[in-house]
Amino acid sequence: MAQSLGEMFLVVVFKAVTGFLGLVFRLFAPQRSSLVGKKVPPVSDPMLLLSAKQLASKIRRKEVTSAEVVQAYIDRIQEVNPLLNAIVKDRFDAALQEAAMVDKLIEEETGGEEVLEDRLPLLGVPLSVKESYALQGMPYTGGLVSRKDVVATVDAPPVAWLKRAGAIPMGVTNTAEMCMWSESHNRLHGITNNPYDLSRTAGGSSGGEGSLLGGAGAVIGVGSDIGGSIRIPSFFNGIFGHKPTPGVVTSEHQNPPTSGRQQEYISIGPMCRYAEDLLPMLKIMAGPNAHMLHLDTEVDLKKLRFFTIPHDGGSFLVNPVSKELIDIQKKVVERLEEDLGVKVEEVHFPELRHSIQMWIAYMGLPDNNGKAPQSFATLIGEPGRPVKPLWELLKWMCGRSSHTFAAIGLTLLEMNSSKASPFIIEQKEKLQKAVEELLGSDGVFLYPTHPSVAPITHHPLFRPFDFAYTGVINILGLPATQCPLGLNEEGLPLGVQVVAGKLQDSLTLEVALYLEKAFGGWRNPEAI
Repeated sequence: MAQSLGEMFLVVVFKAVTGFLGLVFRLFAPQRSSLVGKKVPPVSDPMLLLSAKQLASKIRRKEVTSAEVVQAYIDRIQEVNPLLNAIVKDRFDAALQEAAMVDKLIEEETGGEEVLEDRLPLLGVPLSVKESYALQGMPYTGGLVSRKDVVATVDAPPVAWLKRAGAIPMGVTNTAEMCMWSESHNRLHGITNNPYDLSRTAGGSSGGEGSLLGGAGAVIGVGSDIGGSIRIPSFFNGIFGHKPTPGVVTSEHQNPPTSGRQQEYISIGPMCRYAEDLLPMLKIMAGPNAHMLHLDTEVDLKKLRFFTIPHDGGSFLVNPVSKELIDIQKKVVERLEEDLGVKVEEVHFPELRHSIQMWIAYMGLPDNNGKAPQSFATLIGEPGRPVKPLWELLKWMCGRSSHTFAAIGLTLLEMNSSKASPFIIEQKEKLQKAVEELLGSDGVFLYPTHPSVAPITHHPLFRPFDFAYTGVINILGLPATQCPLGLNEEGLPLGVQVVAGKLQDSLTLEVALYLEKAFGGWRNPEAI
């Protein structure tokens, strides 16, 4: 399809800006070549290879104590975190005390294992939480130096509900600066590495969660997603991550707060090494809204309609999907057809070419009262005035800025933002209608989570719009589950996202269980 003059101009401007920023970054940024190919140590404790569901069962049956499980995860975190920089503040002493209380409760329980399972399904199981989500007594900074002394005074509701279900928080994990970048890097806590190759990115903005889980330093965790921030880190780190239908899991006490119409696109959801933990976590995190998803209804995969979308049709601002990801998605199609006896139909939507423009346009829309969303320059400037992008870039070049290069780059791009194009609004509405008609209440489609496997750290700066494959799903308001599909020849995770209609989260979760059995799920980074 030929480029329009407007598209050609946009490409020229985009390449000029990213080219300039790339040159500046290469001149002034530190190199990390010593980390190439290095991985985290292999898992030696078999307790770390059990799902949260299995751990909870063993704890209830007194086959293992919660204190033993928590200590095993403390030991693993202390082993891998110096390499990953995933957890930025631990609460190990408090976790051990809470584990001892769990073990005492189990000893004194007279109602039997079934009573404990019903009332406290995650009793004694370790939990990690993204630092931008309030965990009482823990840092609540969003990676901003100006918020370095801010501590959460309450638990975000889903965190409180997980704790009420018996989970034991181990600490909080690193995030992108104010959660608005595809790498977890900030000047307060540093950068998070990928457990499969320490020179590669863990993704963002829930990259601390993804890295810790992928490196077996956690078994279940909490992330947030407004453009792919659960799914991209889950993909890069070889784990499962579910972005629920928006509005089901509350985003109260998420930092930064949403503005404009962003509440319609953000989702808080579970990140896990094992697919069987997704549904029980989501049920707990949804609280009083869990009934909306009918999670207790059995899903028969053979009765679903399956579709596959191999790529976006060729956006001029997004890199093409790599051959290895095209091929692995084809293998998923083949396995589905062979194992389930279903027909997977390949479909294409020309509107997907404009995914990144849709995301940018809708993230900038005013709320129902006409109030525009807060600018990113304002968010990273708090509690003071908005940052001045060009001045901040100069400070960064001199080593004097308290912000990351990526955050400054976003404020520069923001300077050139304009009112949403009627054409892009029309494209989104056409896509929304077509996708909803396609999926109905019994359809799912496969779609790449990202155009490539985890890139070298900082390289997303030179391909900033590759999150379009996840971002468009946010704008459409659909649930999606990222599923790992083994490792490539370099030992890096492959994967795909499974998407369903609104409130049909149970469909993608059931497909995740199937894909785990078919492709092996999470892989121990050193067990290659």
